Amino acid sequence: MNRDVANALGAALLFGASTPVAKLLVGQASPWLLAGLLYLGSGLGLTLARLLRDGGWRPSGLARGEWPWLLGAIAFGGALGPVALMAGLAHTGAATASLLLNLEAVLTALIAWLVFRENAGRRVVLGMAAIVAGGLVLAWPQGRAVVGGASGAFGMAAIVLACLCWAIDNNLTRKVAATDALFVAASKGLIAGTVNCALAFAVAGAGDGGAALPGAGTALLIMAVGLLGYGASLVLFVLALRGLGTARTGAYFSIAPFVGALVSIALLGEPATPAFWIACALMGWGVWLHLTEHHEHLHTHEPVAHIHPHRHDEHHQHVHDFAWDGREPHSHPHRHAALTHKHPHYPDIHHQHAH
Repeated sequence: MNRDVANALGAALLFGASTPVAKLLVGQASPWLLAGLLYLGSGLGLTLARLLRDGGWRPSGLARGEWPWLLGAIAFGGALGPVALMAGLAHTGAATASLLLNLEAVLTALIAWLVFRENAGRRVVLGMAAIVAGGLVLAWPQGRAVVGGASGAFGMAAIVLACLCWAIDNNLTRKVAATDALFVAASKGLIAGTVNCALAFAVAGAGDGGAALPGAGTALLIMAVGLLGYGASLVLFVLALRGLGTARTGAYFSIAPFVGALVSIALLGEPATPAFWIACALMGWGVWLHLTEHHEHLHTHEPVAHIHPHRHDEHHQHVHDFAWDGREPHSHPHRHAALTHKHPHYPDIHHQHAH
């Protein structure tokens, strides 16, 4: 479990630090083009990493029935979400925006619980309520000095929309989390980046906004931020989904706004008002409740056949019908027999049972 938690925290650190850096880049390109270059940098960098890892091109291993989930995740998380975030950052302080991004974890959990039926303990629900309360403090009228009045309200609405898009993306990505994380993240980057860049130039051609390419150095910087803050972060996030489930991974990932807020104050010199610190305390308490959750009960694993990287642990006690060199983790099609036992667990790819 420590490895999965480390992946989730690593994803949060990379994405959180990228938000204030992206704020610095707002104005260097239109929000649409900026989002496109961020994801294009992610897609190109991760595709190169995959080619180097595999020594050339290899099939993804994605089943036919999994493609709709991946394409839906790309549409919401790769196309719509980044544009909404870039538009929001143009009207909102980076520190406030970073904290408001905690709502992604709440929306992710709500969709996971209500639509995909992940279990929700009282501790997790209370933590989510604390995070929502922190978001309300930021949006309260007396906090308009922080967010910038009516313009700030538009910015916050755009950031909330980005959170909803990424929440849908997180739950759809869960459906393909067992496949190659590099392929999932690279595909999202390439497709979303290409689509957003094309739309940015199409809008510019219609006379509705500029989409001129920034200088070569600036473009490379934008793409580098995308590779780390979006690409590498997403790879770690997908790996965490396998072991923690959607809602719990979102909970760990919700430290990202705190990282972004601290970087914003240090890097951009933004003010830290009383409302900011009250929201910070509420959201921090909510994250702590998630991090200290313990879930254990007698449960039954139904028979299932799938493929994913694994080790021969208590859930993987199968024999091989091929020559195996003993290396772990390894990946191949395998079948799980019915099993009933009790141990601490999360709703990972092996624990999606009812309660």
